[in-house]
Amino acid sequence: MRRQLIKRYFITGLLIWVPLAITAWVLSLIADVADQSLRLLPEVARPRNLLGINIPGLGIVVTLAIVLATGLLATNIIGQRLVSWWERLLARIPVVNSIYNGVKQVSDTLLSSSGMAFRQPLLVPYPHQGSWTIAFLTGEPGAGVTRHLEGPHVSVYVPTTPNPTSGFFLMFRKDQVIELDMDVDEALKYIISMGVVVPSGHFKRLS
Repeated sequence: MRRQLIKRYFITGLLIWVPLAITAWVLSLIADVADQSLRLLPEVARPRNLLGINIPGLGIVVTLAIVLATGLLATNIIGQRLVSWWERLLARIPVVNSIYNGVKQVSDTLLSSSGMAFRQPLLVPYPHQGSWTIAFLTGEPGAGVTRHLEGPHVSVYVPTTPNPTSGFFLMFRKDQVIELDMDVDEALKYIISMGVVVPSGHFKRLS
């Protein structure tokens, strides 16, 4: 009986500390990466030279300020011309052109407010008929692919569990796919928790 109580207390403690530790670790990694933006400041303007100490997390503030300032600049006419000139310059560099264009297309798809990527969780038959998994709608197949497919299809991303950053790109017929009445955050929690955190909602087939 005592052994069971100790085990219960230990597991309860783990359930409290593990999420906190992982959250702190991820935030620490983000802060370390963001602190690299301090190197963009002149040597005399860096916190270590001004205050004599390093301020953890200050790089996050600087990074957010740079991103916000870049977005503000890029939304006016002069900024749009600068971005266009910069992209034309990169297009002339063979290897850089391929990498930049590929990354830009993915980021535009994922982050654009008009894009469809990861806007809709789906239920799809995978890895075989009779079994189901959570996926995310990413769009529709291109013309070069659709002529080899019978009927309307959709493109989906099937994430792996518990790491949703890796997964598979698949194409399904629309009548095979079930649209879930849940937001992306709920679906991601469901995937990361390996089905433990069950979201509420209804579902319907894509029309």
